[in-house]
Amino acid sequence: MAASNQVAEGSGTTQVWNPRLALLVAATFFMEFLDGTVLTTAIPNIAADFAVPAADVNITMTAYLLTVAVGIPLSGWLAERFGARRVFCLAIAVFTVASLACSLSQDLTMLTASRILQGAGGAMMVPVGTLVVLRGTPKSELLRATAFLVWPGLLAPVLAPLVGGALTTYLSWHWIFLINLPLGAVAFIAAFRLVPATTGDPGRRLDWPGLLLTTAGVGALVVGLELASTHPDLPWAGISALSGAAALTGAVLWMRHSPNPLFDLGVFRTRTFRAMATGGFIYRLTISSIPFLLPLMFQQGFGWTPLHAGIMVAAVFIGNIGIKPATTPLIRRFGFKAMLVFASLASAVTFALCALLTPETPQALTFALLVCSGAFRSIGFSAYASVQYADIVPAQLTSANTVSATLVQLGTGTGIAVAALLIRSFHGLAAFPQDPAGPFRGAFLAMALLMLASTADSLFLPRHAGAEVSRPNANRAGPRPV
Repeated sequence: MAASNQVAEGSGTTQVWNPRLALLVAATFFMEFLDGTVLTTAIPNIAADFAVPAADVNITMTAYLLTVAVGIPLSGWLAERFGARRVFCLAIAVFTVASLACSLSQDLTMLTASRILQGAGGAMMVPVGTLVVLRGTPKSELLRATAFLVWPGLLAPVLAPLVGGALTTYLSWHWIFLINLPLGAVAFIAAFRLVPATTGDPGRRLDWPGLLLTTAGVGALVVGLELASTHPDLPWAGISALSGAAALTGAVLWMRHSPNPLFDLGVFRTRTFRAMATGGFIYRLTISSIPFLLPLMFQQGFGWTPLHAGIMVAAVFIGNIGIKPATTPLIRRFGFKAMLVFASLASAVTFALCALLTPETPQALTFALLVCSGAFRSIGFSAYASVQYADIVPAQLTSANTVSATLVQLGTGTGIAVAALLIRSFHGLAAFPQDPAGPFRGAFLAMALLMLASTADSLFLPRHAGAEVSRPNANRAGPRPV
């Protein structure tokens, strides 16, 4: 590998921007994100093969998502201790071998254990892959780099039902995992060639109390959110969520005074990074609820077939892709603050309009609305993905990246749980007496109002927030906004 593409791990030396590396990392992200939800359409077939109730198969999805969420906090330390290339390649290998084990599973227990192993690989792939790209990208090219990294999170939730349904219908559910084998093999070879070799820091110590408190907190929160969306009448959802919040509070208190903390919480003093954890968290929460709400409203509320609903939801995918070439020019032209305000406000409007849809609404109008919603979604995702690192110094990059990945995972789970709770809350209310889609309309309106909180947070950003990234040639004087 050329010397210009190498740098000592953890140093502030800028590498040459490598789009092939960013594309590789994005491809591995897509595998990880897709496998998080792709089993949904295959659950009846898996249940029939294993002779178990369909509801029991949900444990395979929960185990995977829980393992990813719990494993992310450790990934930053592993990358620092053993070197990012070594850990990233290991993550791809673990994910690929686990996919093979999933396809060979003979019962639900084996499939669940294999999914846990697959989740362990995914937990390392996402944050470590991001770290590899960020360390090799100058601030002036950060928008281009994050444009690659954002699309898997945008597309996977929309494509998962289509991919899973097609493979299960025309082949078998085993192929959901078998397609990862050639992809994983190619990704492993490419990672070994493209990711710069680093030695890591053999003397880096692990903050065990911080790790245990953080993983326990994240795990309990994920379990609580899952229970809240599937068994809202049970008290365990609230107990689990409160326990998770208490553990995370303890982790924060510990790491604030620890000489060797798991994360450098000083990253939250940077205003542009803090925006990801406040307005950005709300933005991801609301956006993540839409691929969950739309198919349910179309099928249960409008009486459409799954195919009809799937085709209509694909409009969100078209909007995501269609606007992608323009996201970077738009952010460079107007800046992060303006685009974050616009994306969140416009998204809130589309949510409110979704609440007004009926089975009699012209199909072309519904399709156009969802295309617009997907476009606004893509702009906001791209802006938050870039602005959060705009003012982070190299020494804090690992902590910022790991904290961000953890919050992203929690935000996605929270969005689905909140959407499910809203549907149940609006069910049977007198405001929607004769309308089967009524609970979904209420949920969309509530999400629109919640999205306005993200708009309000963005309004308080400094005018030139993240200007070093959005307008690298402006040469503005003065300190960076913090």
